[in-house]
Amino acid sequence: MAALGWLTPRRRSATARSVLAGEASAEAARKSVPEEEPEFPVLGDDRAAAFFDLDNTVMQGAALFHFGRGLYKRKFFETRDLARFAWQQAWFRLAGVEDPEHMQDARDSALSIVKGHRVSELMSIGEEIYDEYMAERIWPGTRALAQAHLDAGQKVWLVTAAPVEIARVIARRLGLTGALGTVAESVDGVYTGKLVGEPLHGPAKAEAVRALALAEGLDLSRCAAYSDSHNDIPMLSLVGHPYAINPDSKLRRHARDMDWRLRDYRTGRKAAKVGIPAAAGVGAVAGGTAAAIALHRRRR
Repeated sequence: MAALGWLTPRRRSATARSVLAGEASAEAARKSVPEEEPEFPVLGDDRAAAFFDLDNTVMQGAALFHFGRGLYKRKFFETRDLARFAWQQAWFRLAGVEDPEHMQDARDSALSIVKGHRVSELMSIGEEIYDEYMAERIWPGTRALAQAHLDAGQKVWLVTAAPVEIARVIARRLGLTGALGTVAESVDGVYTGKLVGEPLHGPAKAEAVRALALAEGLDLSRCAAYSDSHNDIPMLSLVGHPYAINPDSKLRRHARDMDWRLRDYRTGRKAAKVGIPAAAGVGAVAGGTAAAIALHRRRR
């Protein structure tokens, strides 16, 4: 204040008030600019990881149905059985959500067809089927999200109800860390036609993520999870950074209520929902496959 000693008390008071007003104005201006979201994922955070659902999150449609389409091409079952069940994948494509009963039927059917086959055989076929039917169905936007985590030095895992062998193929082809999936029992490298435990669906996904986080030394509050389905709310609720990707209506409402981030990479959503002839035509092969498998096996 020595520099202001030559001022009269009135001038000194006015100057102080001006300084205060200027500082207050600058502070208000700074606060008026919306704060940017902190950059995420955080570079070098080795206690963080990302968990991605597969069907309709990373890839359009259901991996199990696309896998069945490839098995049909390789004559694992007959054409006449296929058409009777075409509605399953058509329904999935039109509704864009998982139906637990449909998915359970598909898993049971897949177990029926792989029984007696070697795990190595199905893994090899899975590589071919990925190139034929799955690669072109990967959502670029979701793929970019996964790559951001990888670029930050974080591990990225698929978490899916699809068979773990299929999930591992997809994870490897996308350059991801690995996959959690439904485990089919095998003895001496041959499928028995039974599951180990239950399908990795709903709460089971959350338990798998929790177990993996414990084993990997991860802090779930610093992890991210991505899904399209309300069935995965338990998994999404585990992490500090949940994302709703291409969400179904229930997940969209929940995400908005919880202030979760949303991303939707679909285009022509209305057209997709009313385009029954086109969707059914594509789904006739991919969708009916798994259910047809079971019927074929029972007839034999």
